[in-house]
Amino acid sequence: MSNRFVFYSLILIVVGVVAWIISDTISQPGISDLKGEFKEMAFYRNENNTGPIKRIYAVYTSDTTWTEMKAYGGYMPHTKYGNTKVYFFNSLDHTPKFLKPEAPHFDATWKEYCIGMYEKSAMGQENFIRYPFN
Repeated sequence: MSNRFVFYSLILIVVGVVAWIISDTISQPGISDLKGEFKEMAFYRNENNTGPIKRIYAVYTSDTTWTEMKAYGGYMPHTKYGNTKVYFFNSLDHTPKFLKPEAPHFDATWKEYCIGMYEKSAMGQENFIRYPFN
């Protein structure tokens, strides 16, 4: 009777731990939990897989909640020793559809519509700038 109790106790503990891990994994916050509308309009990633990876995003947002924009940038993928930049635009018609690797990463005509820029540097330092081109 003692061996069965230990066996079933261990089974119950393992099932409990697995259920806890699954529920914790499923309940992680993400972009869909943010208030406001965010729509990725353009994306660039360099093809260098041996050195620093550069990711650049152009995102339309209907709201100018700065904390939500910074949180959105924080949810974007980042690679160790890489660089991630997210440019936010408040006009769907005035958001770039193509990005390039050289700064400012899009045509100068779009600069006046850029309301924010989030950057995560190679060492993981986060920086958010309101109206980066004004």
